[in-house]
Amino acid sequence: MALHADNRNGDSGISARIRFLLWCAVLLTVFVNTTAYATGTRHKINPQTGIETWQTRDHGVFLSLTQLTPGQAEAFLLARGFDRKSAEAYAAACVFGAIFRNESVSSPVSYNLADWRIVTPHSERKLKLKSDWARQWKARGVSESARIAFRWSQFPTKQRFAPGDWSQGMTTYVLPRGGRFNLKFKWTVKGVTHEGLLSGIRCAANNGSR
Repeated sequence: MALHADNRNGDSGISARIRFLLWCAVLLTVFVNTTAYATGTRHKINPQTGIETWQTRDHGVFLSLTQLTPGQAEAFLLARGFDRKSAEAYAAACVFGAIFRNESVSSPVSYNLADWRIVTPHSERKLKLKSDWARQWKARGVSESARIAFRWSQFPTKQRFAPGDWSQGMTTYVLPRGGRFNLKFKWTVKGVTHEGLLSGIRCAANNGSR
């Protein structure tokens, strides 16, 4: 009888441990869900221009994308010596100004735009990088001085940031005006690759407000 009673106590102890582990799992799920919500996308609209911005903070980094209207993108290239047809081709490519910042207090951060992905309901694909544009501009006969000016205006393809460092530049997504997408972006800290999501982004639809 004593042995039987001991078994019951043992079973009861095991059950208690199982309940405790299940409760820990529930707490972990709540924590993960809360963290995902806290690092979600923030959307802002400039009340004067209607220009939209999407921002997120995740694991010590900050990323922001702000629309450039087709008119702004075209004017930018024309002012740097591009011919009108080349400027129009760029303006049609869904252009955003990007800001990336390392907000961690101790660790360098690196990224490679070639690892980032544009996500739509129908596809997942790469961004159009400044090296892709460079080949296109050279084939079109764009002057070297204009190509250099363009290269310096673009978001760096690869970069490493010390804590507090940041960078900005233009990025292109090759989607139609008003097209919507999510952006999967990756960065590396101490050899570990992280992935974030900037969601609900919309290419500028026209040269004015929404």
